[in-house]
Amino acid sequence: MISYARQTHEEQPAAAPPPVEEHIAPAPRVSVQAFCETVETAAAVQSAGEDRRLGKAHLKIQMGGMAAAIEAYRSAPTPNVIVLESDGRNDLLGGLDQLATVCDAGTRVVVIGRINDVTLYRELVRRGVSDYVLAPVGAIDVVRSICNLFSAPEAKAVGRIIAVVGAKGGVGASTIAHNVAWAIARDLAMDAVVADLDLAFGTAGLDYNQDPPQGIADAVFSPDRVDTAFIDRLLSKCTDHLSLLAAPATLDRVYDFGTDAFDAVFDTLRSTMPCIVLDVPHQWSGWTKRALIGADDILIVAAPDLANLRNTKNLFDLLKAARPNDRPPLYCLNQVGVPKRPEIAAAEFAKAIESQPVVSIPFEPQIFGSAANNGQMIAEISANHRSIEMFLQIAQRLTGRSETKKQKSSLLSPLIEKLRGR
Repeated sequence: MISYARQTHEEQPAAAPPPVEEHIAPAPRVSVQAFCETVETAAAVQSAGEDRRLGKAHLKIQMGGMAAAIEAYRSAPTPNVIVLESDGRNDLLGGLDQLATVCDAGTRVVVIGRINDVTLYRELVRRGVSDYVLAPVGAIDVVRSICNLFSAPEAKAVGRIIAVVGAKGGVGASTIAHNVAWAIARDLAMDAVVADLDLAFGTAGLDYNQDPPQGIADAVFSPDRVDTAFIDRLLSKCTDHLSLLAAPATLDRVYDFGTDAFDAVFDTLRSTMPCIVLDVPHQWSGWTKRALIGADDILIVAAPDLANLRNTKNLFDLLKAARPNDRPPLYCLNQVGVPKRPEIAAAEFAKAIESQPVVSIPFEPQIFGSAANNGQMIAEISANHRSIEMFLQIAQRLTGRSETKKQKSSLLSPLIEKLRGR
C-alpha cells in the first residue's frame, strides 16, 4: 500500500530520553534490481544495500530508469523486487504498462518519483505498484520501502532483537540481560525470550532456576530442523510472558561456530516472539560480531575502569560504522562504587564515549549474590530495590515502551508478587 508520510515522528515528553527509532523488520533472501536515473538515487540505493536489514537481499543497481528495465526484462526473468526511478507522469504510467507485459507474476515494484499527486498515487496502485517513494530519497527510505514489502502493514512490530554484551568479562552483563528481560516481560507485559548464547558457561538457566533437557545447542547443531514448532519445543517457560532458550553449560563438546550459525534460530524467533534478548558472551568471533551488528538494539554493560572504557569505545566505533542507519548502541555502567577501588566517573566515561549511560547501577554484592545463588531476579528478592527501576529504564529505552499501569498496592501485594514470580 502506498504510504504518504515517509517519516515517522514519535512524541517526546519534556525531559524524556530520546525515543527508540521505528522498527523495520529485516527483509528475507530476495533479489532486488534497481533502475535509477540520477546518481544521487543510485548512491542512496547502494548505501541501503549495505544496511544490516538488507543483508540477505541480493541487490543490483543499473542506470537508465524505466527504459532500461523494460529492455532488460525482454529476455530475462524479473527479480522479487524492482525499484524504478522516474521523473515524469505520462512516461511513468506508460512505462509501467509496457513493463507489465514482460514482468513475471509476483514481482513487486517500488517507484521513486518526484510528483506528489493523489491521482498519480491511485493510478500507480491500480497498476499494482507496491510502494511509491517521493524523491529525493535517503538510504533509510529505500530500506524501509523494501523491508515493508515483506511485513504485513497491519501487524504489530514484532521480532525486535536486543543484544546485551559486556565490554569486559565479569562486568555482570548476563545479570543485567536477565533482569532487563524480566522487566520487559513483567512490567511492560511483552512476550519475550532470553537466548543464552554462551553455550559452554551460560548462566541464564541458573538465574531463572531452570534446567531444561533441551536448549539452544539442539537448534544450532541441527539447523535443518529449525522451524517454529522445533523452537517452541526447546523453550523453557519462566513466567507467563518470559521464556528461555537455555545454554547447555557443559564442556563435553567444543562450541566452534561459523559466522551464520545462529541465523536460522534468530530468524525463527523473530517470527514468533515480539522481543528477543540475546545474552552475548564476551568474546570476539564472526558469529558474535554478526549477532551484534544484526540486532535491532544493543546494550553494552561496562564497569567504570580504563579497560572497560577502551573496549566500550571500540565497540561503539565499530557498531556505529557498521550500522549507519541505526541509532548508536546504548550502554550502562555496572558495579559502581566498589569500596577502595579507583573508578572513572560517569561524566568522564560519557565524555570519552560521547554518550551518556542509560543508568549507573551501584555495586551491591549482598542482594545480587543472593539473587544469583537462589535462582531469582532482583525483583523477586526485594520488590522495592532501587536497581529494579534502573532495569525498567533500560527496558523502556530498548523497546520504546512505557510502563504498563499497575494495580494499586495493598497489604496483599507482596504475597501476590511472590506468587506471580513462582
